[in-house]
Amino acid sequence: MKPMQIITGALAVLVGGLGVYALLRSHRPEDSGEEAAAPTVVSVQVGALKLMTMHEYVASYGTVMPAPAAAGEPAADAPLAAPTAGVVADVNVVEGQQVAKGDLLMTLNSSAITAAYAAQELERQKSLYAQQNASLKSLQDAETQLALLTVTSPLAGTVTRVGVKPGAAVDLSTVVVEVMDLGRLVVSIGIPEAKAAALKVGETVQVLTQPPVAATLSYVSPTVDASDGTVLARATLPANCGLRPGQFVPLLVVTRSEADCLAAPEESVVTDIDGRSAVALVNGEQAVQAPVRTGLRKKGWVQVSGPGLKAGDTVVTVGAYGLPDKTRIRVVAPAVESPPGNTPPGPDR
Repeated sequence: MKPMQIITGALAVLVGGLGVYALLRSHRPEDSGEEAAAPTVVSVQVGALKLMTMHEYVASYGTVMPAPAAAGEPAADAPLAAPTAGVVADVNVVEGQQVAKGDLLMTLNSSAITAAYAAQELERQKSLYAQQNASLKSLQDAETQLALLTVTSPLAGTVTRVGVKPGAAVDLSTVVVEVMDLGRLVVSIGIPEAKAAALKVGETVQVLTQPPVAATLSYVSPTVDASDGTVLARATLPANCGLRPGQFVPLLVVTRSEADCLAAPEESVVTDIDGRSAVALVNGEQAVQAPVRTGLRKKGWVQVSGPGLKAGDTVVTVGAYGLPDKTRIRVVAPAVESPPGNTPPGPDR
């Protein structure tokens, strides 16, 4: 074969190959624009707006203590001093013992008379008075004499302290026994002056113990403690709450409550660097940005308001951050979580 024929054949094969390559390339999807035209679909998770009661709190600390005296009710704590100077004759109770109002706790002997003799003399005067052989004054004097030598409980409760033993010398300043009604406890709270104006008697106080205890705000002082700038408040604890006098506890005081608030899942509310917030409403297969104003917060929920928003509207939760307006979305189910343990739920925040 001549060289010229070989060269001509090679050129023909090359040209044919280039033509096939060009034909195949003309039918590739990226050249036709098919892939460029395909819309982006983002996988998201969703939740719903709902109506709920929201609260605003002041965080503080308080000390558990017996309730002070109130209208028609004595103080829940009674440290009892000796009614006269003398020597302890008998102690009728032990610490931890339950007593009723009027129960005899302790007897004393004075330098002039013993409790036993005073009791006998009172019975004699009662008998004489019944026979009209003694005056009312004589009977009353005998009652007073015995009262000075006995210590009785002014309330029903628990003996929390016995300070003396038989044979101990006492005077009017000696606290001999203490009785406390452990079913009537309060938490004493110091609230900063600037936040005290929002406090309302009757609002809820959440004591953050384990388990949490719900108390009721029962007193707000009209004065400010000049030493630390706080206002004294007290919250009444429920009976048998498990707390002890002297216990120092963290707590949340409700300062504002709003019922029937429209609330969104916290993760659905996105706020930009300028402080503007929005939620992504699900509209068919699209997520449409809706501006919102935010308010109170409660355990993963945020109070929201905005044009056209209503309870039951579906919003994007997981995937909401940085989601452009009118993005096509595909809703996926959240991962299945393990069943919760026995840890009690935390308080509203």
